[in-house]
Amino acid sequence: MAKPKFDRDLIIEKSKDLFWQYGYNSSSMQDVVQATGLKPGSIYNSFGNKEALYKEALESYTSKSLKQMQQNLESASSIGIGLCQFLDDLIRQSEDQNYSACFLIKTQFEITEEEGDLHNSAVSGLERVEEVLRGFLIQEYGEELGRIRATSVMLHMHGIRVYSYRKNAVPRMHLGVREGLPWLPWDDYFASLDTQA
Repeated sequence: MAKPKFDRDLIIEKSKDLFWQYGYNSSSMQDVVQATGLKPGSIYNSFGNKEALYKEALESYTSKSLKQMQQNLESASSIGIGLCQFLDDLIRQSEDQNYSACFLIKTQFEITEEEGDLHNSAVSGLERVEEVLRGFLIQEYGEELGRIRATSVMLHMHGIRVYSYRKNAVPRMHLGVREGLPWLPWDDYFASLDTQA
C-alpha cells in the first residue's frame, strides 16, 4: 500500500482547528476537505470517517495541552507559582481575537454521553489533565489535600473557559481565582511579574 503523500500531523492540526471553531455536528466532510486540502478518498483511506478524525484531533489537543502544562509546572520555581502562571495564562488568552474555549469542554457540551465515543474521549482527556495536576499537587500537599486542590483547580479552569465569553472579564477573573484559590502564592507570582517588567 502506497504511503500517503501528506503530513498526517498537519492534517490533524487543520482538522482540529476546524472542529474546535465550529464543533463536530456543524463541520461537514466537505468542510474537512476544504480545510485540509485533501480529497475525500484520501481522508477516508487515512483516517476512516469524520468521527475517527475528530478523535485524533481531540487526542492531539489533549497531548499538546498536557505537555505544555507539565513543562510550565516543571520549569516554575514552585508548583504554586507554576499554577498561578498557568491560570493567569488561561485568563489572558481570553483576550486574544481568535480565542476559543477549551476543545475538550466544548466537545463535552456539544456531544452527550448517549451519543457515544466522542463524549467519552473528551471526558477522558479532562480526566488526564486532572491526573497530571493531582500528581504535582500530591507532591506538594500530600495525598488527600493534593486531590482536593486538583479538583479545585479544575473547577476554576472550567470556570475561566466558560466565563471568558464576557467582555472585559479579565480583571474579574483575576480577582475570582485569587479569592477562590487563596492557597496559591498570588502575591509572590504578581510581584515576580513586576520584577520582570
